[in-house]
Amino acid sequence: MSSRIFSAMALLLFLHAAEAQVAQVSEVQIGSDIPEDWQQTASDRDFVKREVMIPMRDGVKLHTVIVIPQGSAAAPMLLERTPYGASSFLSGNSTRLRDRLLPGDRIWADNGYILVAQDMRGKYGSEGAYVMTRPPIGPLNPTTTDDTTDAYDTIDWLVKNVPESNARVGMIGSSYDGWAVVMALLHPHPAMRVAAPESPMIDGWMGDDWFQYGAFRQKMFDYFAKQTSAKGEGESIPRKGRDDYQEMLDAGSAGAYAVAHGIDRLPWWQRLSTHPSYDALWQGQALDKIIAAHPSSVPTLWLQGLWDQEDIYGAVHCWEALKAKGMAASNHLAMGPWNHSQINGRADALGPLKWSGDTADYFRREVLLPFFDTYLRDRKPSHPTPHVIIYNPAEDQWERFTDWPGASPDQLTPMYLQPDRGLARSRPASGRDSYVSDPRKPVPFEPLPVRMGDHASWSTWLLQDQRFVSTRPDVLSYQTPILDAAVRIQGAPFADIFLSTTGSDTDVVVKIIDVYPSNDTDAPELSGYQLPISLAIFRGRYRRSFEHPTAIPSGAVQEYRFRLPTVNYTFVPGHRIMVQLQSSLFPLYDRNPQTYVPNIFFAKPGDYRPATVSIEHGMQGMSAVLLPIVPSSTAIHE
Repeated sequence: MSSRIFSAMALLLFLHAAEAQVAQVSEVQIGSDIPEDWQQTASDRDFVKREVMIPMRDGVKLHTVIVIPQGSAAAPMLLERTPYGASSFLSGNSTRLRDRLLPGDRIWADNGYILVAQDMRGKYGSEGAYVMTRPPIGPLNPTTTDDTTDAYDTIDWLVKNVPESNARVGMIGSSYDGWAVVMALLHPHPAMRVAAPESPMIDGWMGDDWFQYGAFRQKMFDYFAKQTSAKGEGESIPRKGRDDYQEMLDAGSAGAYAVAHGIDRLPWWQRLSTHPSYDALWQGQALDKIIAAHPSSVPTLWLQGLWDQEDIYGAVHCWEALKAKGMAASNHLAMGPWNHSQINGRADALGPLKWSGDTADYFRREVLLPFFDTYLRDRKPSHPTPHVIIYNPAEDQWERFTDWPGASPDQLTPMYLQPDRGLARSRPASGRDSYVSDPRKPVPFEPLPVRMGDHASWSTWLLQDQRFVSTRPDVLSYQTPILDAAVRIQGAPFADIFLSTTGSDTDVVVKIIDVYPSNDTDAPELSGYQLPISLAIFRGRYRRSFEHPTAIPSGAVQEYRFRLPTVNYTFVPGHRIMVQLQSSLFPLYDRNPQTYVPNIFFAKPGDYRPATVSIEHGMQGMSAVLLPIVPSSTAIHE
């Protein structure tokens, strides 16, 4: 038999075998193995999840996740609008809803709320263009939509398309999400019955996120990259080393750092960096002023952390602005012993401070949930929602107030800087203390090495023991004698500093500090601890006008008066009150070159020069901190 015939027979045998094998297969799949409408079977799941695209008035559709407890009927809805991914509020694959939620959301699931999360325009699953904290419709936003209209249209759709609901909606959210709540309040849908902005971004120039009194927060560079470089979550800025202090110092100005890492190509940075002063761009987005001009009647609970390292400005200023407009009855203020957004997690401690219980859990159960139930379910709470409720960290207790003082420096008690680094209520006769502020060696805001991406240190830097800088020659500390009686403060302190500089610009950093006894037997780890309870940085060029900066005349004494964050605190006997002064807080805030330049973002290396700063506490100016001291508390203790 020839080889050709043998090969032909072998081929026939192979084809017959292949046909027999195919015959044994019941069906051949020709299309895709990924079906279009498949859903996982989960008959024992205690919730239903729906993902929808809700149309806005201009046709743009926003990705929305709706989670409904199994068997719901006439249930209230809780809406959170976010730029951080609506799908992310559910994690894991448990069939039990509460197991898939963060601690702050579990109370809503436990009480039968329908949870709704929505991606903002242009982020994650939503259509449209993303604009950072998109301004309200008007001069800064010539379109027909903003986050006020988007919230309105979303709520309108929800009440018409979620049959398991009672057609009532509450809004909640922290930080950027809290900003979205406030935007919704500018023209609320009739079905929006209650709101809780938590640490909302209200005025990015005055004190929330981007700046504090004109000093730029370089920590936000990572946020700009992550938030605006991609529709989803972008990447943070890569580091060459493991110390942000040295890396940012080596880069030079904030503008030079932006160029080195490509941030200068992001439209948001381009807008921000060309508006270093409090001009129309920032004034047109100051929501405390806007909401006071357009107050709503929606009952609102404004939440703030006493040590919020990101947004310590917004909630209390909105509440004060609405109170001044006669809207106190429908607006409540709450401040807990929390860092940024800690209200949504566990809060039985903050840094070295330990509380007698989980303060956030208590607040959610005893205040927040009853407040929402009142307006979404007509359930009368066992105790009326307090007009003001603020934690007293020194006494480890919640305190309720029928009223709370505003910011009135003329009604405060001056604590004057004294010779020999003293601090007292008596006016000093004369005195001056000087130090050299050198931009080549700025004062760090936390111990080196600085890693601003380290959440543990970042979330507690406002409580950092200030002894790590107290011996630096460019940090001045003034303190009282050991207290023999309690000193209670309730409200917003002010700094009133008189100083001169040999430069033509400067920053002023003021800290109010509780100095623990050198041997604290109740808490040995706090022995000698210097605990900041209120601090701020102020850019000197804005001492006369936030909108129109001016150079500082060299050698001339100038007054720097500015508000510090609100406190409810008791300096107890055996402690001391301390005030610390310095000229930098780096690299959290950009360096002041101490030479006046039109835009500090783009200062040149030669602009950064040492300057001698002299603090006056005598005839040329009696420097002081103005404290809201009360003789006795009017609070109702929890």
